[in-house]
Amino acid sequence: MKKLLVVFSALALVLGLATALPSFAADPIVVGVPTSLTTVEGREALKCVQLAVDEINAKGGVKVGNEKRPFKIETSDLRDSSPGVPVSEALLGLEKIITEKKVHAILVGPFRSEALLPGMDMIAKYKVPMLGTIAMSPKSEDKVKEEPEKYKYCFRVCLNAKYLVGYMAGMLGHMNKEFGFNKLYVMHQDVLWAKTTGETTAKIVSEKMGYEVVGMEAYPTGSSDFSAGLVKARTKGAQVILPIFDMPQSGILLKQWQSMKIGALVAGFISPMSGPGAWKTFEGKIGGLLNVNYEIGSAIPTDKYAPAKEFYEAYIKKFGAPIEAGHGPAPSYDAVYILAEAIERAGTLDPDKVVAEIKKTDRKGVIGRIKFDEGQQVIYGDDPEKAAVGCWFQWTMDGKRVIVLPQSLAEGKVTLPEWMKAAK
Repeated sequence: MKKLLVVFSALALVLGLATALPSFAADPIVVGVPTSLTTVEGREALKCVQLAVDEINAKGGVKVGNEKRPFKIETSDLRDSSPGVPVSEALLGLEKIITEKKVHAILVGPFRSEALLPGMDMIAKYKVPMLGTIAMSPKSEDKVKEEPEKYKYCFRVCLNAKYLVGYMAGMLGHMNKEFGFNKLYVMHQDVLWAKTTGETTAKIVSEKMGYEVVGMEAYPTGSSDFSAGLVKARTKGAQVILPIFDMPQSGILLKQWQSMKIGALVAGFISPMSGPGAWKTFEGKIGGLLNVNYEIGSAIPTDKYAPAKEFYEAYIKKFGAPIEAGHGPAPSYDAVYILAEAIERAGTLDPDKVVAEIKKTDRKGVIGRIKFDEGQQVIYGDDPEKAAVGCWFQWTMDGKRVIVLPQSLAEGKVTLPEWMKAAK
């Protein structure tokens, strides 16, 4: 029943978008949003596209040559985050929105990298600019670098797994300096991006920071019991547990960690822990967790970078609820403006000219300064005035979220749960 309600909610959102187009004389610029609409990341990314589109249309639309044209959104639920859904089905949905809806560009795009990578050939075939904001594998950038002319239509605005590894390694280095921690246990979802992130992070911190990786365990999508892995982490003397999950059930890991009083700090990415609603959803049993938000503006505002906070507040004003996803929403909003500005600079909807202008992007976005590297990935760093930025926050024991890294955005310091302090 709950799953049906989520599906119906997604459909209601899609139908609602059809009425969002103001009255214009000119033909619309059609942007397709094909992604996994039953996930919180997919649903909220779509809402952020809608927010930006409504803002742009309210100001008269996008100037294409000598006329102003509105954006129009078309959607497709690729279902590529769901267990058992074959990649071929997601690719069929991607092709259908391109050929049947005649989209001029694609925003957000496939949820899983397993669908994005073969989907890039379809994007190349139909020559449709794509600004992806969820799928994370750096292999897509490798394809762009290997065949830049063929894959020139594919861009990524969100964090990729390479930058995520950098943020995770940075946090583990911080834990080593602050508390002397040097024993790591990795628990990850058994999907490409999570597996790659976990393995690469473990390799880096063991080789460069002296961490001992005492264990690594993979969990199929849909798993809901993590107690055996937590026991192994405790038995092997782990001081930090690195979780990497985007499935809804992964929040149970925190409840089990707290109830079992595991003497290792949990620091990583658990998707359902990102937004403010997690405290109520998981009955306040998540205090102490360190979670990474992939892009500022998504799920948590920051007083230290005005565009991110203004975007977060605009979202709440429009939709009546805060952002819950820590990955996808903010770059999806930025992607609309990147596209609009590229079209205006190009003066045409010709895809080759539009992508040439997208490559030149240099703007102050809600995720920080936005510029693309040679693989057409937005560059991430630690200072929002210089690059796009992700951040680490910690759930306090009374239900607040405090940004602790990077230093440019920090509101406080990392603290250990009481049972860990007692053990030390």
